[in-house]
Amino acid sequence: MMGLLGYIGLGLCIIAGVAAGYLIGSVPRRRKEEEYLQQAHEEVERLKAATLLEGQREIQKLRDELEDRSKRREEEFSRMEERILQREDRLGKKSNYLEQIEDSLRKDEDEVELLKKEGGELLDEARAQLERVSGWSRDEAREHLLQVVESESQHFFSRKIEESERRAREEAQQRAAKILATAVQRYAAEYVEEHTTSSVPIPSEEFKGRIIGREGRNIKTFEALTGVDLLVDDTPEMVVLSCFHPLRREVARMALIRLIEDGRIHPAQIEEKVQRAKARLAEKIKEEGKKAAFDLGIDLHPELAALLGRLKYRTSYGQNQLAHSLEVSSIAKMLADELGLDAKKAKRAGLLHDIGKAVDHEVDGPHALIGADLARRYGEGPDVVHAIASHHEDIEPNGVLDVLIQAADTLSAARPGARQETFERYIQRLRDLEELCRSFPAVQEAYALQAGREVRVMVQPERADDDVAAKLAYDIARAIEGELSYPGEIRVNVIRQTQFTESAK
Repeated sequence: MMGLLGYIGLGLCIIAGVAAGYLIGSVPRRRKEEEYLQQAHEEVERLKAATLLEGQREIQKLRDELEDRSKRREEEFSRMEERILQREDRLGKKSNYLEQIEDSLRKDEDEVELLKKEGGELLDEARAQLERVSGWSRDEAREHLLQVVESESQHFFSRKIEESERRAREEAQQRAAKILATAVQRYAAEYVEEHTTSSVPIPSEEFKGRIIGREGRNIKTFEALTGVDLLVDDTPEMVVLSCFHPLRREVARMALIRLIEDGRIHPAQIEEKVQRAKARLAEKIKEEGKKAAFDLGIDLHPELAALLGRLKYRTSYGQNQLAHSLEVSSIAKMLADELGLDAKKAKRAGLLHDIGKAVDHEVDGPHALIGADLARRYGEGPDVVHAIASHHEDIEPNGVLDVLIQAADTLSAARPGARQETFERYIQRLRDLEELCRSFPAVQEAYALQAGREVRVMVQPERADDDVAAKLAYDIARAIEGELSYPGEIRVNVIRQTQFTESAK
């Protein structure tokens, strides 16, 4: 029992010692915490004082800025008030001036009303006196005056209308002639004379033997593959290709040049060069068509451009067909500019007007209708298609563009020199055409028009009735075909006119 009490007493002593030790150790910690709290409180007070001071400075700064702004605003308001007062003063003066003017106007209005009243009375008196003197009432006089004015105005305006029509016809003729002359004068094209032969230079005479080959084997192969005649004669350092077909002649020329450059000339090599020349020519044709369209600023379908390039190797009465199409396009544009029409559309129709000649050996029908079908197939507009189809009147023209393309085609094809004619020969051809028409009985006069594309025959009405005139047109056309040489076609117009004249005295 004593041992248990001893243990309990010992435990209590230990607990008491630990508690006393803890109390003794907590005293310094509390002092330190109080010191830390005191320092934190002092730091907070210091930061609070600094923040308060900074806030006061900022408030003072804002107060100063606000006072400056208020002073400037007050000064501005003072100036505005001064300007308003000055404006009110000026308006007051103007108001006084306007009141004076209004007073003056009122007086003038009163005077005008008085004058109007007096004038009305005078007019009534004059009208009554005039009615008494003339014996007509006011309505009767007005009716008579209207009849006189109407009669005189009809006579006056009929003369004016007739004079205006005559002047309009004269000016229209002068204007048309000026437009055509201006367009032709602005355009000048050089034509290279087309032949049925092409000359190819060779480096030396020994190449002539190579070209001919053993027993003529090379030259026979070349002619068989190209369809041209290869002429090897005594002309120094030159051979000649002869063929009426320009495409065949160009293929032969290109192939022969390549053979001469290569130096190896035998049948297998000839066949290879000819095939390559055909391929190169096909590409060249496409490039020529694209170039022609590009030079004129026209965007064409690739197939149309290729067909256009084929015209470079096509001639019509000695005139290069591509050069002719380019000239027609340029002339059509100039005519359209002069007339105020769509120059782009005219230029396009002029370039494509003979596109049918590129395939007219392969397709039956007039080249104008063939060309119109091609243009329609490749997306050209209806106006351009109709202008192409009607430029030789295979169908009836129905618009200004159609007639414009006809005129441009005529100017290009039949002007002096365009188709390998000298000026003297050109004049002589027109004279021969007129003299042939005058040689028929009943013909009073004949005139060659449109550079020889048309002849107008005036017959004596008392010697030829309508049936005789129709027969005369047929006879003249057949005589022209049999006796004259001319480019294109000639339209024969026989005119029979009966005229009666009387004199008024």
